[in-house]
Amino acid sequence: MKKTLVVFAHPYLEHSNSNVELINFYVRHQHYTLRDLYEEYPDFHIAAFRERKRLASYDRFVFQFPLIWFGMPPLLRLWIDEVFDRDWLQPGKDNPLENKDVYILVTTGGKERSFTKTGTYQYTVDELISGLIVSLKVFKANIRHIKIVYEANKLSKKEIILHKKEFSELLNQ
Repeated sequence: MKKTLVVFAHPYLEHSNSNVELINFYVRHQHYTLRDLYEEYPDFHIAAFRERKRLASYDRFVFQFPLIWFGMPPLLRLWIDEVFDRDWLQPGKDNPLENKDVYILVTTGGKERSFTKTGTYQYTVDELISGLIVSLKVFKANIRHIKIVYEANKLSKKEIILHKKEFSELLNQ
């Protein structure tokens, strides 16, 4: 089993049953390390050097977060800005993301049809999180799957468990 770092960012976790259930999966499995950015950096002062060093010791990564005002949570955006290092792109430099598998799990309160070109917002979730996607591609990470959980705040316990099962099966492939 691959050693996996889960970079989790949710500013209102106490109001998210679906995210709580999904992160419980990581906590129960020894191959996953959950890093809750809002728990670790409530003051938004990120220890970038420590985070860069940590990335090197993992085989794959999961980025899990809710869509907040049509993008990533602010602390996750800041974490990427401060941790991802352009020096990794220089020849001979160690790039901890290169050829590593990455999974992205996004929750949103909106309906799937709202996130289409003809829907309410006229943008897809992939377009709204394109900053993360492009960053990962620039650093030569392998984006294996982007899972979007729509209407996450309205899911029944059974539906949440089904999403968790589906995502865990993706990770176990």
